[in-house]
Amino acid sequence: MEDLYRTLYHMLFNAYTDCVDALEEGEYARAHSILIRAQRSCEERYLSAKNSALNPEPSP
Repeated sequence: MEDLYRTLYHMLFNAYTDCVDALEEGEYARAHSILIRAQRSCEERYLSAKNSALNPEPSP
């Protein structure tokens, strides 16, 4: 699970730096979009990992 949090951290940090760049360029709508997309991606990744841990595929 630690690897998952590390991955999510990197995803959000990269989005944050992209957002700062967009804000510095005055592109507020793009900055907003970057953060929303990162939030959704991280939520989907987290829920997918959580569901996989709770419902492992049966062994053949």
